[in-house]
Amino acid sequence: MNQPRQGHAELDLERFLPYRLSVLSNRVSGTIARIYSERFALTVTEWRVMAVLGRYPGLSANEVAQRTAMDKVAVSRAVARLLEAGRLEREIHGDDRRRSVLRLSEAGYRIYDEVAPLALAFERRLLEGMDANERALLFRLLDRLDELELRAEAEPVASEPLAR
Repeated sequence: MNQPRQGHAELDLERFLPYRLSVLSNRVSGTIARIYSERFALTVTEWRVMAVLGRYPGLSANEVAQRTAMDKVAVSRAVARLLEAGRLEREIHGDDRRRSVLRLSEAGYRIYDEVAPLALAFERRLLEGMDANERALLFRLLDRLDELELRAEAEPVASEPLAR
């Protein structure tokens, strides 16, 4: 097993929450992504955009990026591909002529209506090893982590200045 070099900082990735969450998220997303990628030629980012707009129609691309915490450029590219494929529609917002909002097209809803039940079935299979109390605790803890992360994001990171 590789050990950190003497005199260098040590980061135990297996106990580092951001790393663990990222790895788990990538594995779970990758598993479900194979289903909609093969069947509908969708990327993870495209599906997330469609999932958000299926639940919250009429958002701007920036609002989609904010809701998903995805990179604005990645969302913008996914939106462009979905518009080109006829899966999204773009309209000018009635009150603000500079703002455009996005909605799933009929073709987009046909895909959404197929993928959403597949995603929910996958989630059920994933969580079936947990009893109802464990599932409730998991979601309470995720909500709490989300709250704490937002608070931490607003505060500067306490660290020593980097040597130049």
